[in-house]
Amino acid sequence: MPAAARLERSLPAGLAAERREFAGAVLEGLSATPKRLACRYLYDRRGSALFEEITGLDEYYPTRAEIEILQANAEQLAAGAGRDATLVEFGSGSSRKTEILLDAMPELGAYVPIDVSQSVLAEARARLARRYPGLDIRPIVADFSRPVALPPDLGAGPRIGFFPGSTIGNLEPAEAVALLAAFLRMLAPQGRLIVGVDLMKDEARLKLAYDDPAGVTAAFNLNLLERINRELGEAFDPDAFRHEARVDVARGRVEMHLVSERDQTVELLGRRFHFRRGETIHTENSHKYTLAGFQRLAAEAGWRARNAWSDDERLFSVHDLEPA
Repeated sequence: MPAAARLERSLPAGLAAERREFAGAVLEGLSATPKRLACRYLYDRRGSALFEEITGLDEYYPTRAEIEILQANAEQLAAGAGRDATLVEFGSGSSRKTEILLDAMPELGAYVPIDVSQSVLAEARARLARRYPGLDIRPIVADFSRPVALPPDLGAGPRIGFFPGSTIGNLEPAEAVALLAAFLRMLAPQGRLIVGVDLMKDEARLKLAYDDPAGVTAAFNLNLLERINRELGEAFDPDAFRHEARVDVARGRVEMHLVSERDQTVELLGRRFHFRRGETIHTENSHKYTLAGFQRLAAEAGWRARNAWSDDERLFSVHDLEPA
């Protein structure tokens, strides 16, 4: 029997259906060596609120820099977004940055935000409907990392993908190529993709962005343990773990870890997981690129660069891609 099927059968029968996937992923991740949990599980309601707080911190430059780039180049990014065009956003969240593009696309045919959170999509749709009363908004509750079918009755014009926030950096390079290729299949033949990409920079600047003095990023990371407690049963003592950000220069990425402060055993859903003092749960990677390096990655997936911009400090970049 495959490992995934064995995990599924081991879960308690009374566990709510919407939590079974999360439970299976947690059990699988904690059974791995080294232990890991996928970063997408950081974003429950509490985690999403904490991340919104992170984006306003002085130390967290990506959101501020990306907004600067989008505002400065909105007219060029909106080129071709006429009545039959559709803007498709992957991992839309609150859709706040999207408003910069929507303001520059007054004739846009439809906006399709894709996100795993139905409540977040509903809140964003209500807000956007008030601001853009004539816009056809088609939310899709889905994980964009898996195949997503767009509504069949969209206009026949170009499909413009929007993938901000350097979410692409959470993936290993090979995974990023596969996802970009999947986006190409969804958006082609007239498609374009606007993607935000964090740039490589000095280690001190990176470390501060992912381990702020106020401890908001630490709370965001530790909330994953609290989410497990809330949804799967009290198992973790969050005070027995600490947040740690590591810069791996060789791999060009920042890693987030939850570090066990002592030897301990965690009991979850009938399973026991042992932690040594200093052992970690690896919760997130955030890869950083050069402009040319990301364009080479995109080319492997079948895209070519129409244009690329960075902010004044060259901290972040936005790429406008078209099918090669």
